[in-house]
Amino acid sequence: MVWVPLRPTRTDRRAPLHAPTPHSTTMSLEWLMGWSWSLDGLRDFIATGIQSFRDCDATALAAVACLTVLFVWYCYHVGREQPRAYATVNALIQSAEANGVQNGYVYCHSPECVRCTHHDGLNQKLYHNLQEYAKRYSWSGMGRIHKGIREQGRYLNSRPSIQKPEVFFLPDLPTTPYFSRDAQKHDVELLERNFQTILCEFETLYKAFSNCSLPQGWKMNSTPSGEWFTFYLVNQGMCVPRNCRRCPRTYRLLGSLRTCIGNNVFGNACISVLSPGTVITEHYGPTNIRIRCHLGLKTPSNCELVVGGEPQCWAEGRCLLFDDSFLHTAFHEGAPEDGPRVVFMVDLWHPNVAAAERQALDFIFAPGR
Repeated sequence: MVWVPLRPTRTDRRAPLHAPTPHSTTMSLEWLMGWSWSLDGLRDFIATGIQSFRDCDATALAAVACLTVLFVWYCYHVGREQPRAYATVNALIQSAEANGVQNGYVYCHSPECVRCTHHDGLNQKLYHNLQEYAKRYSWSGMGRIHKGIREQGRYLNSRPSIQKPEVFFLPDLPTTPYFSRDAQKHDVELLERNFQTILCEFETLYKAFSNCSLPQGWKMNSTPSGEWFTFYLVNQGMCVPRNCRRCPRTYRLLGSLRTCIGNNVFGNACISVLSPGTVITEHYGPTNIRIRCHLGLKTPSNCELVVGGEPQCWAEGRCLLFDDSFLHTAFHEGAPEDGPRVVFMVDLWHPNVAAAERQALDFIFAPGR
């Protein structure tokens, strides 16, 4: 308690050495009165606060105290958290090339190949990436991704054999082996309008096959019979600069596509060539978040794509959309004089993956993470 001397209580006070002037006496009285008013107001305010605190429900006060302690602990925990040493997603999703098998569909038993080996660390890595994304941005719209990562093992093991993505399954997406052209209408029409451009750049590239067995930039894939070549512009989310420089107009076209997957390991764009007599082994793609688009460049007869047991034929200048997480194969049973079957392949987002989910999946599955 503060005692405020409003008036003198003793009558025998000594006189000051210098008698105060009337002006100074007036100022002192005004100052003392103002100080008294301020202290009285402060005292009343504190007394009111204490009384309010006493009147509060004890349970509510305890809850507020607990929440405060938890918040302080969380801030401390997040602040001192150190990055964990995980294997990168890119390393976990590498194909069988580490063991010299180049197509990724042969069971190589490599510890680095997700297609061939189950990885307990993959889901942990994916969940860590999702948490990191949510801290930077938001958990809003992440329900399906969180659910998919949390129950990934159950989804992959319980899927019917007709559709078994080998790396990541996003739940609650409509499933169908083939998609209509309207699924990604803008990109389909853009690719078809540029059919001649892509075909001309392919024909320039293909002339090199007359000089050597496997020209630079081309990749030969393992098949039970025949020959299957691919020329990648984008491979698992990574641009191949040397190849892109050889197909500049096709590469620029990729930048005009609205739904092209170009920023994560599930995104690819390439020219795919099957020679006559070639059969591709039945296999599953790594995920159901994408649809694979084939623009027919050269499509001789006796060539078919079979997805989920349903056969379809390519047509020159037309796009064919399918979900490669279904069991699928392709073959060319034409005669040698028919020439190769050639398609331009590009991975597009599944139309039912929302924009917020695309952004998060690009972050989670970024090349090199």
